[in-house]
Amino acid sequence: MLAIRLQRTGRKGHAMFRVVVQDSRRTPTSGKIVARLGTYDPHSKTVTLDNEKASFYLANGAQPSPRVVGLLKAEGVTLPSWVAVSDKKSGTIRNPEKLRRNRPKEVATAEAETVTEELAAASTESTAAEA
Repeated sequence: MLAIRLQRTGRKGHAMFRVVVQDSRRTPTSGKIVARLGTYDPHSKTVTLDNEKASFYLANGAQPSPRVVGLLKAEGVTLPSWVAVSDKKSGTIRNPEKLRRNRPKEVATAEAETVTEELAAASTESTAAEA
């Protein structure tokens, strides 16, 4: 099965990526690729793609990686209906009851009252010690 994925190039600390079509059983770093579709620079966010080649391989069953799906979608390549497009903004929060904004109000006000009482007691002790 063919996969459309990113192949890392570039020097250490300054990655550049090639968008390649490759056999899915190979690792992305092995040099054997079927076709090179374009490049992606994550630093300047520039993408150069051959849209015709990309749509050809997608029509023939090549599976794009999730990152490549986002790049293809941004470049205007029509994706087949079987490609899963993830929407990052529709993610769910795992433990919403642990969020500070979801705590009951009386717990927060009770904590605030105890802190202010402790501060007031400390300030009266320090003024008594000075006198």
